[in-house]
Amino acid sequence: MIKLDNLKKQFGETTACDIPSFKINDGDILGLVGNNGAGKTTLFRMLLDLLQADEGSVEYVFAPDATVPDASASGSINPAESEAWKRHVGAYIDEGFLIDFLTPEEYFAFLGKVSGMTQAEVDERLKDFERFANGEVFGQKKLIRNLSAGNKMKVGIISALLRKPQTVILDEPFNFLDPTSQLVLKHLLTDYNRETGATIIISSHNLQHTVDISTRIALLEHGVIIRDLPNAEASARTELEAYFSAE
Repeated sequence: MIKLDNLKKQFGETTACDIPSFKINDGDILGLVGNNGAGKTTLFRMLLDLLQADEGSVEYVFAPDATVPDASASGSINPAESEAWKRHVGAYIDEGFLIDFLTPEEYFAFLGKVSGMTQAEVDERLKDFERFANGEVFGQKKLIRNLSAGNKMKVGIISALLRKPQTVILDEPFNFLDPTSQLVLKHLLTDYNRETGATIIISSHNLQHTVDISTRIALLEHGVIIRDLPNAEASARTELEAYFSAE
């Protein structure tokens, strides 16, 4: 579970985040939607301790049986106070997460090594992504910097999922992907959620894909979550379409 408490961030006169209280439950596929400037990326950066909140806190709350160093007695960690949460969270926000002078294989090997995976374990795990990579990422002998924008996105998404984290955070993961890769990604994320019980949080301007895979939708406007919508059987679609068509 992730708990947000009185979380606030201002940039000058602009409110980028103002969330009094919000919980992201274990196993949620939470879609964050909103127009440009709604605060989605700002929220992600605070979840990942890449941006300091002006007020309030983020807490990762782990299951009682999880071995999490530096967790409180309740099993919670504030990412601003400890780095122990990082081994349980996989994320990709932008190209700044990549080491672009490596090939994809070198980058995945590096991530595996720092995570305690053997090379054999990394190689076996990468087999799960062969359909998503579609012959365009593995074995190309290209540095990441020389890949297309879509293939850089694939590298970032694979890196976020590589260690099978309990929580996955992806900012605009459908960007730059061709239609086939977008469809494969939808199946990849929903299968991962079903098989592992992981919490997945995505933001996307692609409303259709977000509604298709999310179990819950948070609608942001000027840094505020104005609606928290259940999305069983894509039930949030009508309300979201009405909101955005009125904009």
